[in-house]
Amino acid sequence: MTVTGLVMAGGKGTRIVADLEKPLLEINGKPMILYVIDALRGSKEIEDVVVATSKHTPKTGENLRSLGVNVIETPGIGYIEDTQTVVKSLRLGKTLVISADIPLVTSDFIDEVVHRYEASGKPALAVTCPESFKKGVNSVGEPLKRENTRLAPVGVNVLDGKRIDEKELDEEVMVTERLEVALNVNTLEDLELVRSFVGEAESNRRR
Repeated sequence: MTVTGLVMAGGKGTRIVADLEKPLLEINGKPMILYVIDALRGSKEIEDVVVATSKHTPKTGENLRSLGVNVIETPGIGYIEDTQTVVKSLRLGKTLVISADIPLVTSDFIDEVVHRYEASGKPALAVTCPESFKKGVNSVGEPLKRENTRLAPVGVNVLDGKRIDEKELDEEVMVTERLEVALNVNTLEDLELVRSFVGEAESNRRR
């Protein structure tokens, strides 16, 4: 099955105050969005990678184009609307849509998501995690497990682009408690937390 990886990087990023556009914020000297792109490129299931930018993230588009990344500009209306714009304009088929602000995501996890989608036989899949787990990770950097079954989206979805115009798609819901997708960067505190995880991982590899 051919799957396109679509990175959504056109949001305003209003919850994080910084001099750079959110996708370009650096983690150990590397723009955050490149971690996501590299994970997609390392996946066995992703054939092509496209990044969706907007008027809110012009520098991101400029930076990525200089690196040879396939970039398409969207109206910047909203996550869902911009996703639909890209899928329709590029006539994409099976598409894994992922937010640019989850830099800890791995190629193995992306493969796991695609396999789950294939096995479901459904036209769409949403990756979620328990809301309490997500809040706990973003606030203190470690899982907080509580008796709470409410689920929060993590910013990873798979859909059949050929059915994008249908009002409702039968959707598989994948629940995970993986740190790599539960921790997304919405604030400078989140950014520092991700930096600490990446720095620790790189230190361990050098030992």
